[in-house]
Amino acid sequence: MDETASSEAPRPNLAAVAALAGVSASTASLAFSGAGPVSDATKAKVLAAAATLNYAGPDPRGQSLRRGRSGIVGVVLEDSVSEAFRDPMNIATLDGIADAIGVSGSALLLLTDNAEGPSSFRSVPIDAVVLIGCSTRLADAVHVFSQRGVPIVGIETEPMEQVLAVDLDNRGGSRRLAEHLRQLGHESVTMVTLPLDAPHNRGWLTPEWEARSEGYTASQRILGVRDVYPDSTGYVTAASTVDEGALAAVAVLDVPNPPTAIVAQSDLLAVGVIRGAQQLGLRVPEDLSVVGFDGVRLDGIAPIDLTTMVQPAFDKGRAAGEGVLALLDGSAPASRTFDSELHRGATTAPPR
Repeated sequence: MDETASSEAPRPNLAAVAALAGVSASTASLAFSGAGPVSDATKAKVLAAAATLNYAGPDPRGQSLRRGRSGIVGVVLEDSVSEAFRDPMNIATLDGIADAIGVSGSALLLLTDNAEGPSSFRSVPIDAVVLIGCSTRLADAVHVFSQRGVPIVGIETEPMEQVLAVDLDNRGGSRRLAEHLRQLGHESVTMVTLPLDAPHNRGWLTPEWEARSEGYTASQRILGVRDVYPDSTGYVTAASTVDEGALAAVAVLDVPNPPTAIVAQSDLLAVGVIRGAQQLGLRVPEDLSVVGFDGVRLDGIAPIDLTTMVQPAFDKGRAAGEGVLALLDGSAPASRTFDSELHRGATTAPPR
C-alpha cells in the first residue's frame, strides 16, 4: 500500500517549494535563477525547501519555451564528427566558438551536413547555426534557416546570402607560400589538396574537377598557388590526414620527373608528404621542399620544423561565436576576414 502511494505521489514543483519556504512562486523562481534581487537568507530558505522536497529546480525545457529559444547553437561540420576531431584546426575553432558563447549560457550541438530525417540538422530546434567549411550544397538549408529567422554564421564557407562570413584569406596565404618557393628558385611545384567533393574522392586534379569543386577553402588555396605557378598540377586527397598525405606523396613523387617542391594544403597533409618522401628515399629539404598550411601543434612530428602559414583558428571561432551573440541580440555585425602568417621552418631550401 505504501509502495503504491509512493509511486503515485505527485512530483514536487516550484509552487510546493515556495509554499514550504513561505515565499511567492516568483521569488522562488528568482532564487533558482539568480537573476533577481533575492537576499542570501531567502535563497538559502528556498534551496533548503527544495532539498526537503527533492526538487531539482525548474525544467530548462519549460524555460526555453517561455523565452522562445532552445538555448542551443548548432555547429555544422562537413565531415563526420569523428573525422572532424582528428583535425586540430577544428578543435581550436570549436574552442573559440565555445569561449565566445559561454557567457550566454547556450550549449553547442555538433551536427553534420549529411544526416537526413529527424537527425538532420535542418530538423533540430536551434537558436543559431555556425557552418564550418561547408559547401554551397547547403544553400537550400540556408534558405530554410533564413525563412525561420535563424541567424547563420559561416566560417570559411562559400559566400552565401544572409550568412555572416568569418573568413580567412586562403588565397593570399597560399600565394605567400608559393612566392617563398619561387624566391628559393623552385620551378616545378605540385599541390596536395584538401578534398574537393562530398564523396571525398582522391586522384590527380583535372580542370573539370577543379571547375566543379565544392571545397571552398581548397579552391581558394589552389588559386593562390596558381597566382605564382599558373601551370602547377595537383593531387586531391580524401581527407586532411597524415596517411592521405603519404599516399599523395608516393603518387606525386614516384614519376620520371618529380617536382622539387610540394605545397600541401594542411599541416597534417604536409607531414604525410614528408613521410611518403622519406619512404621513397628522398630527403627534406635537400631533395624536396615541403610547405603546409595551418600552423597547428602536431604531436609526434618532432624534429620536423614545418614551413607553413600559421592561421588564428581560435580567433576565427571566437569571432563566429561573437557574431552569433550579436545576431541573436538583433545587431548587424560586419563580416570579418583573418590573415595568416608565414613561418619559415626547416622543410624548404633551394632546389638541388
